[in-house]
Amino acid sequence: MATEAASPLPSNTFPSQPTKITSIKTLAESPGLTSIPATHTFTPDLHGQVTSVPEGSIPVIDYSLLISATPGQRSEIVHELGRACQDWGFFMVINHGVPQKLLSSILDGCRGFFDLEEEEKQEFKGNHVLDPIRSGTSFNVSVEKAFYWRDFLKVFVHPVFYSPTKPAGLSEISLEYSQRVREIARGLLTGISESLGLEGSYIEKAMDLERGKQIFIANLYPTCPQPELAMGMPPHSDHGLLTLLIQNGIGGLQIQHKGKWVNVGTHSNSFLVNTGDHLEVDSNMLIKDLTNIRNGSIRVKRNI
Repeated sequence: MATEAASPLPSNTFPSQPTKITSIKTLAESPGLTSIPATHTFTPDLHGQVTSVPEGSIPVIDYSLLISATPGQRSEIVHELGRACQDWGFFMVINHGVPQKLLSSILDGCRGFFDLEEEEKQEFKGNHVLDPIRSGTSFNVSVEKAFYWRDFLKVFVHPVFYSPTKPAGLSEISLEYSQRVREIARGLLTGISESLGLEGSYIEKAMDLERGKQIFIANLYPTCPQPELAMGMPPHSDHGLLTLLIQNGIGGLQIQHKGKWVNVGTHSNSFLVNTGDHLEVDSNMLIKDLTNIRNGSIRVKRNI
């Protein structure tokens, strides 16, 4: 949904729909569902609409050149990385060394979690924002006037590793995936530090990365009968240093760049990386942290 802001429709738009559900997946799979409830309905803010631009403009960073290139090649890619952070706050990472099989396995594992019976998922609901394992729906149901078309799983995976015990195999896959992604983040932060004219280890040391939290987040956006009235996530910025995101091949993600919404394609075996609030502050505001929307099928991201 290419809108910068949205507001809930009047509550009597769909008076016959339920006002309390356990998950979006359960709602979306309701027999005969042809419209969404008023509790999940947004109307675009026409004054906040902006024009989309074609996908493909987002900077692409070849990670292999950051870790094994000639000095000249590495200097060039560090410069490109710095420009991507300052001009966009987003970039695609390719040739990162994480096997496609592992990326597919973590997506399958997350799908397995969302396919659990509601009673099983409730075991991992959590009660506090700092609980190491939490699953639920929407964005912040305690304050929202309308709910987002999204189910989620959030897990702390560093410095202490946690994982749901269901489905079988998710814990092992998540551990391997977390470790591989963490190494990529370290390499990117080294390059970003150097692009700012600092020592490669500057950001890692300044932010005490070894003791910092790493969060695994899986978002599920089920098929919606009225996607023009629903929103998967609000426009937002991510906290932390970096977010590394993979998708399952279904589009819908948009990021904002120079007042326009950019459609993010689903590129195989790549990560979409965006710089977070902490990195913006740590770089003395030289690196951008931009709002973005997530509104599609399954996406897995890592906040570091």
